[in-house]
Amino acid sequence: MFDTFLRFKNHRKKEGQKKTKKRSMFSWLGGDSSKKKNKEVLETVSEGLRKIYKQKLLPLEEYHKYHDFHSPALDDPDFDAKPMILLVGQYSTGKTTFIRYLLESDFPGIRIGPEPTTDRFIAVMHGDEEGSIPGNALVVDAKKQFRALSGFGNAFLNRFQCSTLPNQVLESVTIVDTPGILSGEKQRIDRGYDFTGVLEWFAERVDRIILLFDAHKLDISDEFKRCIEALAGNEDKIRIVLNKSDMVDHQQLMRVYGALMWSLGKVFKTPEVSRVYLGSFWDHPLHYDINRRLFQDEQHDLFQDLQALPRNAALRKLNDLIKRARLAKVHAYIIAELRKQMPSMIGKEKKKKELIQNLDKIYEQLQREHNISPGDFPDVNKMREKLQAQDFSKFNPLKPKLLEVVDGMLATDIARLMAQIPKEEASAPAGTNGASDPTVKGGAFSQTTEAETPFGFGRGEGFDKGADEAEWVVNRERTSADSTFESLGPVNGYLSGRAAKEHMVKSKLPNSVLGKVWKLADIDKDGQLDADEFALANYLINLKLEGHEIPSELPKHLIPPSKRGVQDPVYPTLNDNDE
Repeated sequence: MFDTFLRFKNHRKKEGQKKTKKRSMFSWLGGDSSKKKNKEVLETVSEGLRKIYKQKLLPLEEYHKYHDFHSPALDDPDFDAKPMILLVGQYSTGKTTFIRYLLESDFPGIRIGPEPTTDRFIAVMHGDEEGSIPGNALVVDAKKQFRALSGFGNAFLNRFQCSTLPNQVLESVTIVDTPGILSGEKQRIDRGYDFTGVLEWFAERVDRIILLFDAHKLDISDEFKRCIEALAGNEDKIRIVLNKSDMVDHQQLMRVYGALMWSLGKVFKTPEVSRVYLGSFWDHPLHYDINRRLFQDEQHDLFQDLQALPRNAALRKLNDLIKRARLAKVHAYIIAELRKQMPSMIGKEKKKKELIQNLDKIYEQLQREHNISPGDFPDVNKMREKLQAQDFSKFNPLKPKLLEVVDGMLATDIARLMAQIPKEEASAPAGTNGASDPTVKGGAFSQTTEAETPFGFGRGEGFDKGADEAEWVVNRERTSADSTFESLGPVNGYLSGRAAKEHMVKSKLPNSVLGKVWKLADIDKDGQLDADEFALANYLINLKLEGHEIPSELPKHLIPPSKRGVQDPVYPTLNDNDE
């Protein structure tokens, strides 16, 4: 009896131990929900993109052989890489010189000349020391994002290298120089590798594509046209630069600009006109300096666009992953439809040719059945070419579960990461020059040149005029303002708001602008203007009429000397509480 009781007790004890082990095992698998949530919040956008790609999109791509038709699978460095800028253009349009102008230094492998000098793809990256890495060694480096380029073969890898150097600009971006695109008889010489294919690979992964044109070389050769067509689907990344614009005078420049837009209109199959930046991107004297101000404004706009790349890098990767997911879904429908229409035994080759020939009709059928936009489908001719070498009977049928996972990714995970981008930007450490730095700095982007010299953008112009002078700049132009002030009948030295308004509206500026002028000019906020304030209001109106912007805060040098209180200086702004 006692033995039976002991056996029963030991049995209950073992059962309890098993349950405890079971609970601990499942808690380990499930994890603490609060910790899991914290982990999701703490992961960066890049980590989140990598995770959802590998877990949710990659299985669909592999199942339907997406990589055989479109682009290779994404690696970890593709999600962590710095923003990339790709330069494309015909030979001698100034691509390599443009890079040197941005970096303000040479890089290993640089060759500049009027003939086709750059004969290879050069990825200019940051490194602790100057050096050059050959293509074959570069594509086996797991830390760099170029591993998939090994598929283009040795002929390409022998024409590919990475140049590294310690440069502040390269701490934020990577710049890719390309061989000059050939024209005339030269374009008929085979390069030995798929040049447009390589460009297409880069176009999918870079953040900005700069097409360079020479003011004396506007013709778009057949090879250049094929290269631009290879960039299709990435039009939002393209910026066009008309380089060497100082080599023609202002009248010729107008004609050159018009001719370039006409040429581009025939190549880009879009109703919108791409933004064209004019300039001369090298450190030589301008040949015709009549357009100096225009070139400064254009360079400033282009540099602002390039400087914002690190800030928008996460959003660009997110956008590219969405495009990839949409294409992968459409590809799955195409492959599954081709598989479904193939016979099981006899006449496979004949049916394959028929399906390839009628691929455009299959596209139309899938558009109707699945309500897919025509713009989501891959180019029909390229798809026909890739299908020639495929065995349709080895294609997999549609697996709805994989499509549901991708749909869930687009609906839920992408939205979560979109919401996380502003938070990540806000929490990024300021003042560092890593991937978290919101702008590109150094080289031609140096803020020192902007802030500490009179040659910065807008220095000495507009409302900055007179900033470094002791005399109040408004005094130079106030003679007519004083006579107008007296003619409007001031009372005790002050002009009422009604009287001032009657004069100010004669400028024909909108009331919103005149309201800003009033807020800045009425320094003591008493609702009326004295002679100095009236002169200041006229000065600000004239600035606007000359095409300058009105400042949001009145600079110190524009405050009338009579209003510059020693104890309590007043700085009117457009963001006061009484607005």
